[in-house]
Amino acid sequence: MKVIIVGGVAAGAGAAARLRRLDEQAEIILLERGSYISFANCGLPYHLGGVIPERDSLLVMTPERFRARFAVDVRVENEAVAIDREARRITVRKADGSAYQESYDRLLLATGSSPLRMELPGGDDPAIHQLWTIPDMDRILAGVGKGAKRALVVGAGFIGLEVAENLRHRGLEVTVVELAPQVLPTVDKEMSVPLAAELAELGITLELGHKVVAFRRDGALFAKLEDGRELEADFAVMSVGVRPNSELAKAAGLELGPRGHIVTDEFLCTSDPAIYAAGDVVEVADPVTGGRTAIPLAGPANKQGRIAADNLAGRSSRYPGSFGAAILKIGSLAAGSVGLTERRLTQLKLDYRKIYLHAASSAGYYPGGAMLDMKLLFAPDGKILGAQIVGRKGVDKRIDVIATAMRDGVAAPALAELELAYAPPFNTAKDPVNLAGMIAGNVLDGTSRILHADAVPAGMFLLDVREVAEFENGTIPGAVNIPLGELRTRLGELDQSRPLAVFCRVGQRGYVAERILRQHGFDVYNLSGGYLTWQQFHAETPKPVRTVAAPEAPANDSGEAEVVDARALACPGPVVRLKQKVDVLEPGGAVKLLAPLSFAPDLAGWIQSSGNTLVSLEKKEEFLEAVIRKAGAGNVAAAAETPGGHGCSMVLFSNDLDKAMAALIIACGMAASGAKVGIFFTFWGLSVLRKNPAPAVEKTLVAKLFGWMLPKGARKLSLSKMNMGGMGTAMMKHVMAEQHVTTLPELLRQARELGVRFVACEMAMDVMGITREELIEVDEVAGVASFVAMAKHSNNTLFI
Repeated sequence: MKVIIVGGVAAGAGAAARLRRLDEQAEIILLERGSYISFANCGLPYHLGGVIPERDSLLVMTPERFRARFAVDVRVENEAVAIDREARRITVRKADGSAYQESYDRLLLATGSSPLRMELPGGDDPAIHQLWTIPDMDRILAGVGKGAKRALVVGAGFIGLEVAENLRHRGLEVTVVELAPQVLPTVDKEMSVPLAAELAELGITLELGHKVVAFRRDGALFAKLEDGRELEADFAVMSVGVRPNSELAKAAGLELGPRGHIVTDEFLCTSDPAIYAAGDVVEVADPVTGGRTAIPLAGPANKQGRIAADNLAGRSSRYPGSFGAAILKIGSLAAGSVGLTERRLTQLKLDYRKIYLHAASSAGYYPGGAMLDMKLLFAPDGKILGAQIVGRKGVDKRIDVIATAMRDGVAAPALAELELAYAPPFNTAKDPVNLAGMIAGNVLDGTSRILHADAVPAGMFLLDVREVAEFENGTIPGAVNIPLGELRTRLGELDQSRPLAVFCRVGQRGYVAERILRQHGFDVYNLSGGYLTWQQFHAETPKPVRTVAAPEAPANDSGEAEVVDARALACPGPVVRLKQKVDVLEPGGAVKLLAPLSFAPDLAGWIQSSGNTLVSLEKKEEFLEAVIRKAGAGNVAAAAETPGGHGCSMVLFSNDLDKAMAALIIACGMAASGAKVGIFFTFWGLSVLRKNPAPAVEKTLVAKLFGWMLPKGARKLSLSKMNMGGMGTAMMKHVMAEQHVTTLPELLRQARELGVRFVACEMAMDVMGITREELIEVDEVAGVASFVAMAKHSNNTLFI
């Protein structure tokens, strides 16, 4: 038998090796149009960053070694350009332009995929790269070697994020532009929030929800965004998706799917019984939906190559389809996923349920554990539809367990019954996967009724059952606090005729509270995933962390600072233990806190609300080490942050240009003098924050009418008096320009840089049909309680 395999790397080279192991007599020809038949393309970003120092480490098998080991006729720089299916013959073009023909008994197409190239003005600049092959990598490294300092990465998928992290690791300033409002499309938006925060922690700038529309060269390379801004870089790496290399199959008349992939059956045979296909170029069964899918990942490609070789050798091996199990490393985080996202389920109009949990990677009493943010999607009958996990430890184990369960048809509640290896350094006796199954079972059998942070009904009473110290550190706007331990004795404070939403930090105490309240006759729901999940749904795009000099440690930190070891404490242990210890310190005293890595956001919030000083913060491999100094006399830094210092809170009610200008001028002036300033934008004042152009947002007719009537952003405001149909406003702007008066948009930018806090009134937004997507960057969308808290710590309150 004579078999020709077109394409190397995962599917093609793997199939050739497997076929030789099965049939020593077969004549096998492997055609590869490039120079490499087997290389670690998934390792290319890590050589860019120097994590994999040796380039040769990426060369899995050279053509010479492959020929010697497997007796395969390897022909690199030989491209198959045509297939004569009737004659079973292919035409091959060599690097020198000459061509020849080769007959076959069986043919395997493993032509893979190629990165998409955006057809943009200026897109042919030689400093615009892609990363797909070793020559691609060599070209990028050559640019870095010539002194490049700034890199632009377009696309925040697997390759884009790996490239961004590794270029940053090499010391470049990196900006990532992504059309979607999130990073990593294989997870849902809320699950991507920790990844965005980690990228910012690495010092990477994120431009999410933006599109590159053109490039231009003016010394450096400039990328123009759709909003008119330009980003400067020394080079760019485009990573906006892939397309199947199916031109050869299409020209031969093989059946293709809607996106151009080669259609195969369960044996990986194409519409021609003599031709098989495997790898990124094929469309296979989707075992989740029962439809078809195409997943360009190395794991499925390797398995498909092996199965295709079995069938070429006369066996009968079946490929059951691809679930899309995948994992990505970003900084110290890992993100794993399998199956469908909620976004995709919604597009397919499939009925589903979802749960969130935040479980520990190891026993709570064992130091060094980390939190796992988990999302499980399942059908009403319990069939697992997808899962997403983000965390620092143990992500790979849990996503693999769920992927295996999906492969074997295990229902979501049955995850609770899986027998998984246990020891305190690795997990709890109830592994996070078991916990996910327990929660899913409770939801499906009605033991627990849940709601989600993106769909809390209006008018529902919000009950926070965390400890007082946690509540004071931040909560959902409008929530009332009754700690779980006090709930049974305070039931009389709750209105039994009103539906309740209970929540804690991660959902566990909320579930206990739900069970108590339901058995006392309350109409109650537990917020799935608790306050942490709510924060993920309401997070802003983080700003990059720039390296600064470490602050000087306090004098009594040379061994005198008492250590608070909260590494093994479960929620709310760390914040409660820290507050208890700081409360008994003398002013200016310090403690050294050891806490789980996941405690970092809570620590930042506690420092801000308490007025104490974070002297130092270091992220160890498995825990945080922080030094905190108590505020007090002689501690100037802490006193400046203490509530009640020089500050101002404003309510901006007007959309008149002159009044908005006055508000922003005062805000910038006070902030520049060291005051803590916050502006609460409500009703007509929300117009100041509107984007122009605004994104397309689905609205009711009334909301659309409001949108048409309201000024579209800071540049469209009119004077409160002497507007004269716009003539007065134009005259005023002309005079302001002549007098070099800062414009309102520029004042808004300056205010943000000076640390002025912007809060948009949620109630006014709802009334006027304005969505958060239509506003420029704000710190918070909240109610009057947030303004009250802001005003409480100010000694000036202005209404404009």
